Amino acid sequence: MTTTSVSPDLRRIWRGARIPLALLALIFAAGALLLLARGEQTHGALEPGSYEPGGAHALAKLLKDQGVDVRTVRTLAEADDAIGKDATLLVAQPELVPAKRFDALRAGAADVVLVTPGPRTLHDSLPLVHPAGQSDVGTLSPQCTVAAAVAAGDVTLGGTGYAAPGARSCYPGEDGGGTLLQLADTGGTTTLLGSPAPLTNARLAEQGNAALALHLLGAHPKLVWYLPSPSDPALDDSRRSIFDLIPAGWYYGAAQVGVAVALLALWRARRLGPVVTEPLPIVVRAAETAEGRARLYRRGKAAGHAGETLREAARTRLRTTLGLPRDADAQALVTAVSTRTGRSPGDIGAVLHGPPVPDDPALVRLAGELDRVEREAGRT
Repeated sequence: MTTTSVSPDLRRIWRGARIPLALLALIFAAGALLLLARGEQTHGALEPGSYEPGGAHALAKLLKDQGVDVRTVRTLAEADDAIGKDATLLVAQPELVPAKRFDALRAGAADVVLVTPGPRTLHDSLPLVHPAGQSDVGTLSPQCTVAAAVAAGDVTLGGTGYAAPGARSCYPGEDGGGTLLQLADTGGTTTLLGSPAPLTNARLAEQGNAALALHLLGAHPKLVWYLPSPSDPALDDSRRSIFDLIPAGWYYGAAQVGVAVALLALWRARRLGPVVTEPLPIVVRAAETAEGRARLYRRGKAAGHAGETLREAARTRLRTTLGLPRDADAQALVTAVSTRTGRSPGDIGAVLHGPPVPDDPALVRLAGELDRVEREAGRT
């Protein structure tokens, strides 16, 4: 028995999916072009490869000319590998680094320079240090005994001021806090800068900025220039999920609400009784169902499937008419119909088991042939 499927084929699937696939490919292509256009360009504050005013290419080149091995790292893993007791660690955005990892980096480096550390870093890793006001970036005098500041003299500094007991405070701002603060660590120092201005391309040549940068960052053979990246998976330790932000009482309240809903559902639940038959509100003629199905076949251009449906119905009726069992095979049915009608088995087989009809006219002809075979087989 030959059947014609009306399920979607590859051509129909492709026609329906080609537009979404084209849009998706266009989005991926645009993203790839953007990434290629960026290439190896580096932008942003204190990027050692950036020529922009806020970048630090000039300082990185100056340090390399002085024999300092400048290593730029962007992940905690790279920083851990590069750090050592012969290295100075420069952290451009300390706020992005988790406290535990930040403390480990400080312990592994000879000296540490932090650029504008914020309240979280101060609270978690430098509890003795507190912010001491803000000031405009401008030319400031050292007014301290830190060797780097004394050698540099006046520099372009300002921004956040810091204060801490026992620390050496330099370049005081308008509120009195030092915009350069140096703490003595075990075997080294930790220096806080209130502004990145003296390290940038735009300000490096002003006043004693270059001298200050060289003394702070070039005191050891190696400089680890750490630019924390928000995409670094290791920084996830510092992030909190939305569930961590939900108070514990809300979970208890949600559990109570769940119990109340379950009790309400049990109280309002009703047992289902036996099935009750009811008369239909309207009477639908059987012909309407057949006509509706035929219209669906026509709309789907499924002439082959419709023809096979007509053949199967005719074969079922012929088995009943000729007294054949329902599971009688095609050969037995063709032989019985040929004997009853006197037509050749080839003609009967072509009508009952022929190839799928290609179009609607062929379907009409097939319906006529099936009707003729049934009439002839029904004669006694």
